[in-house]
Amino acid sequence: MNRPRPPIPVLSGRLHDARTATAIGRWLGAALAVCFVTGLVSHYEQHPPAWLLNSLPSRPAWGYRLSQGLHVASGTAAVPLLLAKLWAVYPRLFVWPPLRSVRHALERLSVAVLVATALLELFTGLLNAAQWYPWPFSFVPVHFALAWVLTGSLLLHVAVKAPEIRAHWRRRSPGTLSLPAEDAVDRRALLGALGAAVGAVTVTTAGQSFPPLSRLDLLAPRHPGHGPQGLPVNRTAALAGVNAQTVQGWRLRVDGPRPYALSLDELRELPQEEVELPIACVEGWSKSARWTGVRIRDLLDRAGAPPGALIRVTSLERHGAYRVMVMPHTYARDPLTLLALRLNGEELSFDHGHPARIIAPNRPGVLQTKWVARLEVL
Repeated sequence: MNRPRPPIPVLSGRLHDARTATAIGRWLGAALAVCFVTGLVSHYEQHPPAWLLNSLPSRPAWGYRLSQGLHVASGTAAVPLLLAKLWAVYPRLFVWPPLRSVRHALERLSVAVLVATALLELFTGLLNAAQWYPWPFSFVPVHFALAWVLTGSLLLHVAVKAPEIRAHWRRRSPGTLSLPAEDAVDRRALLGALGAAVGAVTVTTAGQSFPPLSRLDLLAPRHPGHGPQGLPVNRTAALAGVNAQTVQGWRLRVDGPRPYALSLDELRELPQEEVELPIACVEGWSKSARWTGVRIRDLLDRAGAPPGALIRVTSLERHGAYRVMVMPHTYARDPLTLLALRLNGEELSFDHGHPARIIAPNRPGVLQTKWVARLEVL
């Protein structure tokens, strides 16, 4: 006895075909590939395994700014592409009977996992860019794990659908030619409109990390020019529990073979260097600024630190995932890495890390530790 097909919403219109899905899928696959690779760069920059820790490069100085900007831009561009892809394949998501063979079961499984993880990964990523976390779990490990699940399910789906993709890959492919010829014009119009939408979303959000587009930064959650001393702030001094009373009598401790401590006035008397480096945050925004302070390597040499030593940096803040940061020697010994005391010619504000903060090239913003209290040679 045949069971009746359950009622589902009906979406009228044409172009719900394999050629449309394949064309959109190519763009979506490219966006997800860029997003995945740059996401790996970001994750291992922030949470490097022990074997990688002392191999992270400090140059180019703008490297993390570029990779994280591409990560957020490609993830944002993937959102309209994913929605368009789901529209194109919508009727096939509800085929009946749901399972017809082992191959069909694998296809359905890959689609279910792919759709669920893609939606969750992209939309939680967008909310992270806006610094809104309406969920009980920790974003970073879940986002990282979902990226691998999404990539695996995508590869499985491509493998299962390879014959159909190949048959509709080009305009002159056999599968494409078998479709109604009158749909070709509408399909090109649909793809053109989708490309324009993706371009518009990209242009109006990428300005938060790409300065030439900053005037068009209409939809991004952050504008890189807005904030104290011309630089945005993610974690304020108030949130970190740092204020004038906290830093009263502050002294920088440098622990190594020859430990010592310096007051702020004593730090100001040391040779000062000025560098121009960007702050590049995981949310996708970045901004270059002029930083003035003492080279970290000079402070380490005074403490007798060996050339390849790791450095543990501890902040005054009372709590937070990045209150303690370990700095590889590749950054600690780079001449651009400073214990910064001034920003754009002015003394650091509390929100930017007064009395002293780390600034290093090619480094995620969360690891540019503010309110530094201690440098420890490991």
